[in-house]
Amino acid sequence: MSAATAPVAGPAPLPDPAAPAPLPAALKKAARRRRAVPYLLLLAGVAWLLVFFVAPMVYQASTSVQTGSLDEGFKVTWHFSTYWDAFDAYWPQFVKSLVYSGIATVLCLGIGYPLAYTIAFRAGRWRNLVLILVIAPFFTSFLIRTLAWETILADESPLVHFLNTIHLLDVTSALGITEGDRVMATPLAVVCGLTYNFLPFMILPLYTSLERVDGRLHEAAGDLYATPFTTFRKVTFPLSMPGVVAGTLLTFIPASGDYINAELLGSTNQKMIGSVIQSQFLRVLDYPTAAALSFILMAVILAIVMVYVRRAGTEELV
Repeated sequence: MSAATAPVAGPAPLPDPAAPAPLPAALKKAARRRRAVPYLLLLAGVAWLLVFFVAPMVYQASTSVQTGSLDEGFKVTWHFSTYWDAFDAYWPQFVKSLVYSGIATVLCLGIGYPLAYTIAFRAGRWRNLVLILVIAPFFTSFLIRTLAWETILADESPLVHFLNTIHLLDVTSALGITEGDRVMATPLAVVCGLTYNFLPFMILPLYTSLERVDGRLHEAAGDLYATPFTTFRKVTFPLSMPGVVAGTLLTFIPASGDYINAELLGSTNQKMIGSVIQSQFLRVLDYPTAAALSFILMAVILAIVMVYVRRAGTEELV
């Protein structure tokens, strides 16, 4: 190509004033460090979950499909029928666990909601004192608190004597929740222990949720001629639903796997699935069955929780 026909280079394009200026290498490195900080802060929590949650779960999953004995040793044989055998043998204990924990959760909600409402809106200067009284049982061992109920519900205790005097135990005995003139070693005793021990787990989330309700909403409802009951039904209770859901979950989930109350306050007829798992692990030494029961319980509770949370419809938890 001749010089006459060669294209003439045009002027260099001007830089776009709207385009961001290139960052120096030091600024890029600092920006990468800032972006990495949140992930570095998560490392401790992730490591904790991996070591104390994921690793035990994997180990238990492996144990649940093993066969053998303590003398010969256990080997992974992918024996999945252990799950069905375990459920078929102990499904009554699963039902009792869900029924007892469900009743205890309802009782905790019925007792805890009025108390949390009173603390949030009516306690005034006594609010902190009442909250301390709610939390105070946590300063005592769970085992000691449960043993105290053995004394409260003993056959010769004043409470049982009073219940016999007013013939209330005749009614509960006819309903099948007590036996004759005694309360100990009956379903009622187990439910009482569960309700008492897990009641603070219900009250605290309810109080936290109710405390955030703006009192001016109550005044506005009153200005619109709403009765106190209508105000509660239309304003207070819907706004406290996150606390209701959180409280019921914090009560139902640990109560379902509890075994101390059933062991100390119940009899062999009131054994919950937690008692069976504890016995299989520590007494019978049938580790595959115990691990399978643990996974079945976890799956059942997870399914119930997912359905319940979606039905509750709380935006903070769904």
